[in-house]
Amino acid sequence: MTYENLLALYQLPLFDLIDQSRAVHKEHWSAGEVQLCTLLSIKTGGCSEDCSYCAQSARYKSGVEAERLMSKELVMERALQARATGSTRFCMGAAWRGVRMGTQRFEQVLDIVGDVAKLGMEVCVTLGELGPEEASALKQAGVTAYNHNVDTSPEHYPNIVTTHTFEDRLRTIRHAQDAGMSVCCGGILGLGETIEDRLKMLEVISSFNPQPESIPINALMPMPGTPLAENAQVDPLDLVRMIAVTRIAVPKAKVRLSAGRTMLSDEAQSLCFYAGANSIFYGDKLLTAKNPAVEKDRNLLAKLGLGTQLPNPEMEAPACDPTQESSPACCGCDH
Repeated sequence: MTYENLLALYQLPLFDLIDQSRAVHKEHWSAGEVQLCTLLSIKTGGCSEDCSYCAQSARYKSGVEAERLMSKELVMERALQARATGSTRFCMGAAWRGVRMGTQRFEQVLDIVGDVAKLGMEVCVTLGELGPEEASALKQAGVTAYNHNVDTSPEHYPNIVTTHTFEDRLRTIRHAQDAGMSVCCGGILGLGETIEDRLKMLEVISSFNPQPESIPINALMPMPGTPLAENAQVDPLDLVRMIAVTRIAVPKAKVRLSAGRTMLSDEAQSLCFYAGANSIFYGDKLLTAKNPAVEKDRNLLAKLGLGTQLPNPEMEAPACDPTQESSPACCGCDH
């Protein structure tokens, strides 16, 4: 969807916008279900990158200490706990620039993925940059989806990160798609961006061919010691607008209400669900940030009469649309 079309939607009166997003949501997601995902940091801190929102960067004095890669036994324990509390997707994140074939740590990750994949949940990982070989190895090991957010617009990205480029992000996304993995790709609101930046980010994401299987919409949780520690909280209604526009722009994607939920009232979260969100991170922690407790989430979903989606570990990645023009993150097919 073009920036001009996205802007026209965004500028609608809020209730008119939600009317449209709700109609799109009901057309494509009629069951009224929410996907429950658990996110686990399997390697925390000590990252060489300078993402200005991230407490895991070794460049900032955030209080987050560098840790080694978790043992497979501990990861499996946490994965079993997640499954027992109802999560259907288990996401594992590592604070690295990227992974490379033949390294010990990547072989360890592949071993962990193989065992987690046997639990019947969808398996998602976010490990930084991937080459084509690494992407293929992850797919073969059992990864369902690869998370790699673009964070913000191409224009604003250099103000947030300088150790890699926006094009580097797109390259990894393309490698994940070429390997047959679904892509989970979204952004963060509250990075000092403009409304134009938010919509240009969504223009890029909606132009992927194939489009992402899931889109996390995060609200910045300012972390002490990072350059963005003093940034203002995102207005909840701005978050609702972005979720509504995202639902319209990418109708078949799961739209995930992600970081920042601790700052939202039940009423604000309910409006996000009504506007088109149908996935949440579920559990007490998101990497290094707090997250609403399991019982609190369950109670809210029950009050709203929302069910939970079943896991689909055999889910096939979205197919390339041969009628859509190629994009920087196109799967690379000949169309």
